[in-house]
Amino acid sequence: MKDLKPENPPLKLDRRQLMKWLAVAGSALTLGSLLPAGAFAADDEEIRIGYWPIVGGLPLYVALERGFFREAGLNVKGVKFSSPQQIVEGMITGRIHGCANGTATGALGLGAITMPGLFKIICSNPSNHRLVLDEFLVPLDSTAQSIGDLQGKRIACGPGIQNVTMAKIILEKNGFSDPSVIELPVGQHAPALAAGQIDGVYTLEPTGTVGRMKKLSRTLETGVISRYVLGNADAPWFGGAAALNSSFIERKPEQAKAFIAAYQKAVEFIAAQPQQARENIVGYTSIEADLVNEVPLPGFVMYSELQGDNLQWFQTFYDVFTERKIFSKPIDVAALIYQG
Repeated sequence: MKDLKPENPPLKLDRRQLMKWLAVAGSALTLGSLLPAGAFAADDEEIRIGYWPIVGGLPLYVALERGFFREAGLNVKGVKFSSPQQIVEGMITGRIHGCANGTATGALGLGAITMPGLFKIICSNPSNHRLVLDEFLVPLDSTAQSIGDLQGKRIACGPGIQNVTMAKIILEKNGFSDPSVIELPVGQHAPALAAGQIDGVYTLEPTGTVGRMKKLSRTLETGVISRYVLGNADAPWFGGAAALNSSFIERKPEQAKAFIAAYQKAVEFIAAQPQQARENIVGYTSIEADLVNEVPLPGFVMYSELQGDNLQWFQTFYDVFTERKIFSKPIDVAALIYQG
């Protein structure tokens, strides 16, 4: 198979800028290892969308499995990554055309700073204590009744700057001083708890469901970002988003519009038929078929709804990254949202 030439034009991003991004994102990858071998086909019409294998990516899974993209005349391929940082790296280098919901908005923000105008957000997945995505887990036999009870214990979180930052803020708000966390792949969270390797973990679904159903862990608290980071347990935390590269939108506007319409169809399908939509979690995440009905679903908000209070809460989340000096400059969330 001949080498694939990215459809996007050469990026105006020098090596120094890219190495700075890789360092900030905590990645030790080289450019040649941004995606797994065989991830690309020599088909210029293929639309490659990166996803992280969590429940948040459900609209992509539904659109692929239910044929919504095919109905729109699109050849879409989902490409799995082991972290949100790798997804954004793939977008920066032009190797993928966008990302699915569940991609950390903190990582996307870093990508926007590294390469202004990189993408436009088409959908986001808010969560809180009712729309469960984020949670704190402990071993099944733990005596901890609150996060504060874990002081002096070994605490883990998922990989990447967003997970680490959120975990540290949660711990600080529960009385920890100068907390440290261990970065672990999400798939290792429940087994690490059961094996006694860690005493608590900030994680995302379906980890809590897997741990509970397989009796590996128990949930200490859900909706921890809304409560401790945003300061309101009912506030929507826009921690994940789907986006398309701006260059793809500009070069192929009709395909981009068709993609967004098919993606919205998937979001509407999830809202109208959540039980049927759950079936498409299998194969894309670690959740097994016999557990799929137990998984809580986050909400999904298309770009047209990212205004008013939604936009304000999204901006509040990004302002936390600026205050923490994770973002080197403030980001106007409104400027990142697709306008149709």
